[in-house]
Amino acid sequence: MQEDSSQLIQNFDKINIKEIDPMVILSKQENFDFNIIVDEINDLIYKLNSKGIEWESEKQVIEYFYNHNINSQEFYNWLLNNQNSSNSIFILGYFNYYGILTNKNKEKAFNLFINKLEKNHILAQHFIGHCYFYGNGTMKNDKLAFEYYEKVANKNLTYGQLSLGYCYRNEIGVEKDSKKAFYLYEKAANNGNIIAIYNLGILYEDGIGTKKDNNKAFKLFKQSAEVGYLGGIMMLGYCYDLGIGTKIDKQKAFELYQNAANLGHNIAQNNLALMYEEGDGIAKDIDKAIYWYEKSAKQGYASAKNNLSDLQKKINNL
Repeated sequence: MQEDSSQLIQNFDKINIKEIDPMVILSKQENFDFNIIVDEINDLIYKLNSKGIEWESEKQVIEYFYNHNINSQEFYNWLLNNQNSSNSIFILGYFNYYGILTNKNKEKAFNLFINKLEKNHILAQHFIGHCYFYGNGTMKNDKLAFEYYEKVANKNLTYGQLSLGYCYRNEIGVEKDSKKAFYLYEKAANNGNIIAIYNLGILYEDGIGTKKDNNKAFKLFKQSAEVGYLGGIMMLGYCYDLGIGTKIDKQKAFELYQNAANLGHNIAQNNLALMYEEGDGIAKDIDKAIYWYEKSAKQGYASAKNNLSDLQKKINNL
């Protein structure tokens, strides 16, 4: 639930994880209690969800299997045949939702969440909200998404608070209320959710739901950037670029834009291209400007498409 419409985290993590050979069955494999593993994975997902770094789930779950010398395929086979607890049902749905150890099947995931866990599993309730919000595995329904987000927000799930705040901010399934959005973002941010920290920075920068405060916005963007949130890295660069809550520092802006651009952030790619085109704080380089405009434009960023078109016209008129 990020404030701008770009794909902030799609390419965030390019770390290679060591492959696990599913044919390797360790001598002590039979001694593992898979019920305990299910509960531990559920706790891991809860922590990632609360921190707002759910996109790391696949990597960290695979790392969990690797670090504990657990054969992931054997675990998945066991999971299919042992749907005897709410956590095991949720994990199977979660794996299908994200395509972990199996192919993505969001309809199967939604059916597991809604039919078996709708009343008694907080993470499943949140994912039901996601399914209704995005139309994943079911028909898109903003009102039902809002209702499920409200349920889990009231149970103090930070990602639920973030999601509910996003609904109030963007009039999704409820009447727009910027003050409620600010309150919920702040609550989730205080509980350590890094996307909420970033979103709260956006509200302070724009003066939405609260008094405009560039200094607070800068601190929040810095906080989210320091823990690796891609939107925060880009916005911290933007603050240094324009002097928002801090002194203008083109070198820092360039470095942060470069970092976020390399990780796939389309706005950072466009902003980096602008710096190259204009020679703004760095050596002018039209070829690099074109390269980064094209990168951003391919991700659908309209400003990059327009900037690329304008630059090509200038070149053709020389």
